[in-house]
Amino acid sequence: MKLEHTYAHALPEMVKSASGEEQPDPSLVVLNEPLAEELGLDVDFLKSADGLKLLLGQSGDTYAQAYSGHQFGQLSPVLGDGRALLLGEANGQDIHAKGIGRTQFSRPGSDGRGAIGPMLREYLVSEAMHALGVPTTRGLAVIGTGRKIQRDRVVPAAVVVRTAASHLRVGTMQYAAMTDQIRPVADYAIQRHYPGEDYQGLFRQVMQAQARTVAKWQRLGFIHGVMNTDNTTLSGETIDYGPCAFMEEFDEDTFFSSIDTQGRYRYGNQPNILGWNLARLAETLLPLFDEDPNTAVDIANSTMGEFTDVMNAALDSEDAQKVDGDITVENHKRDPNAPVTIPRNEPLDRALKLATDGDLSYYFELLEAVKKPHEYHPDLSQPGDLEGFITFCGT
Repeated sequence: MKLEHTYAHALPEMVKSASGEEQPDPSLVVLNEPLAEELGLDVDFLKSADGLKLLLGQSGDTYAQAYSGHQFGQLSPVLGDGRALLLGEANGQDIHAKGIGRTQFSRPGSDGRGAIGPMLREYLVSEAMHALGVPTTRGLAVIGTGRKIQRDRVVPAAVVVRTAASHLRVGTMQYAAMTDQIRPVADYAIQRHYPGEDYQGLFRQVMQAQARTVAKWQRLGFIHGVMNTDNTTLSGETIDYGPCAFMEEFDEDTFFSSIDTQGRYRYGNQPNILGWNLARLAETLLPLFDEDPNTAVDIANSTMGEFTDVMNAALDSEDAQKVDGDITVENHKRDPNAPVTIPRNEPLDRALKLATDGDLSYYFELLEAVKKPHEYHPDLSQPGDLEGFITFCGT
């Protein structure tokens, strides 16, 4: 099965050739067959030993992508795919595997692997978000590696394979700006996502796409938990479901992530953080806005000045300012368009613990349920008591 490599071929300075580590006993845990068929992928091949090798980054041309990122407000100049590979593209969508082992971008002390719980979590929550109408990366597969790894305890390792409109992020643009690659990367982003736009138009399109997505988060009570610039895509898709959670009782100051110690990415601050991240994007584009630095800054400021109106319009269109966190049967009756079923925190946490211990039956029950957000499920359609509930990024 052949995948395309337009990103790596167009931008060789933005990738490093890498491959996935050998796995002791790989096995397919779950495969999104409808998505595979949608992308023109051969389902039978993906289930085969050679298909698993492809999905694990052990065959074909595979690459670790370079990017930077402001993490909780602090710039890390070089991040990149430290445990992930871009396998290629199919039907215009990236195929990307996470948990494949170390790459040139791995952080000191990282084994580059993933525990099965966080991998299954990303697969399920991204499929739930897709069913809820939120732009998102999607789960293509989860593959058990047959390896045991040490986390809070010894657990099975796994790889999650996801699809994305692309993995271009604000952090990609930051890295490109620092390495004199901003023009070719911006040109590629325009060609791939917003054909015909100029550089100011690129910025506006990203602003509008991200505002629409964050407004949908606000309507659903979704808290991303790690809105770093490397997790803000140019396509507007939601990416990285590490410490995310759903608010079940309305409180603007709600956050669950163990690493967000100051509540920077709390529910009520998500629109503001998007604005902050977009300002960082505007900084990378200054040389492209105009050759004169003062004129470029004026263009950036005037375009960035549109953000409040764009964000408010998106919130209004989602009726998000009236969100009450009450995604229940009663709320569903008041609004025929309101979802009744979401991946609530405690049932999902319970399903992942069972799956880690080898029992996936409850996980698969919840996975099917979140694909039908307007159908009642006894565990996913009623709020729980989340006092003291904490999420972990799973790395």
